[in-house]
Amino acid sequence: MRMRLGCRLTFQLPAPTPMILLLNVHYSRASDLEQPDLLVTDPSVAIEAYRDDFGNWCNRVKAPVGRFVVSTEGLIRDTGLSDPVDEAAEQHPVEQLPGNVLTYLLPSRYCESDVLSDFAWKHFSEVPPGWQRAQAVCDFVHKHVRFGYEHSRATRTAVETLNEGIGVCRDYTHLAIALCRCLNIPARYSTGYVSDIGQQPPYAPMDFAAWMEVYLGGKWWVFDPRNNDTRFGRVLIARGRDAADVPLTHSFGHHELCGFEVWIDKIEEAAEPSRGQN
Repeated sequence: MRMRLGCRLTFQLPAPTPMILLLNVHYSRASDLEQPDLLVTDPSVAIEAYRDDFGNWCNRVKAPVGRFVVSTEGLIRDTGLSDPVDEAAEQHPVEQLPGNVLTYLLPSRYCESDVLSDFAWKHFSEVPPGWQRAQAVCDFVHKHVRFGYEHSRATRTAVETLNEGIGVCRDYTHLAIALCRCLNIPARYSTGYVSDIGQQPPYAPMDFAAWMEVYLGGKWWVFDPRNNDTRFGRVLIARGRDAADVPLTHSFGHHELCGFEVWIDKIEEAAEPSRGQN
């Protein structure tokens, strides 16, 4: 299937302000892009692109005073399949993990796995290790946390999410990541688009989404504690240890976000005309 995706963010700035923007589709999906989702700014400013330490595409700009709009729009091909599942995927002993995976077992800014260790082992030690344990973590977080945009707080950590029982998708993800790391399951933070394909209306306003990937059976697998169901049309933008590594926008100065639009929509292909009789 084919999908059109993009975003438009409008800022009001009191002074010229350097910004870092992570809004482009991840390089791992670059070959699927029929139309690249190039970053466009209004007014036009110089854009410097670079790759961060996690391999994510980033753009540096210096936003001018006043109204500043950044936008992307692309066209991507997708298999149309849901997130892969392998319930037989096994958990690796820590000593057998690849070196570049070990960092996703350690505590990070929003995922205080060192603080939550006793809680995690108390609640999940009886669940078989591997896929079942990771899914049990997602089931717990999905039921424990109450979603609401009014609960959004940029500084909320996994421990605070557990204690408060409220949050948005990044909070669900941080808590699930922290609990998985406590249980020696490597877990990393991912952000991007998740479509409404296959969901029943009415649809909520589209937003960027957060989910986690866990390392089992020698591969990374998507788990989505916020939705915790079958999803189609998931498109990665960036991944890191937690949201601190992959803010969609980061400004080095005060700014006001006064406009925010995100879209990812399936393109309905026109039916091929039937052939007439000769």
